[in-house]
Amino acid sequence: MRIWMKIRGINKMRNYKSLTESQRKALLNFPVYTSLLAAKDRKLEEKERITAIQFAHTKVFTCDPLLADFCRESDSVFESNLGLIEALLPQDARKRDALIRKELLNLETILLKMGKDYSYLLHQSMRTFREHIQKANHSVIEDFILPIAIPGLTD
Repeated sequence: MRIWMKIRGINKMRNYKSLTESQRKALLNFPVYTSLLAAKDRKLEEKERITAIQFAHTKVFTCDPLLADFCRESDSVFESNLGLIEALLPQDARKRDALIRKELLNLETILLKMGKDYSYLLHQSMRTFREHIQKANHSVIEDFILPIAIPGLTD
């Protein structure tokens, strides 16, 4: 892995591990906020919750090697952080959405310190995370009735 990172000119330790403890803890909530933002009606249904937890476990083994430390640590706290953050969020959908988006913006300030390559990879990872959760409630019947993807209707 170190050879791969030298070829890319990236030092793994300079990125995630170089953050302060509080910045690392905050960043570990990125997958949680991404899951909550992806949830249907802005509240995780049980199927989405299970999918998010399982996908967090999978990410540890499928992520880019540069994200390995982050994925391992975020997986270890994902389920507990998800429960804690869900309990603290307001019930009102608008307020909930605004607070989640605010927290994600705060995380962006941390990502700026990590360099373009790391930030790009983490954003790509969170994009696939969000898409995976959004598909959790997808039904085979939807494919039968609407076999062609229609933006806004089938996504």
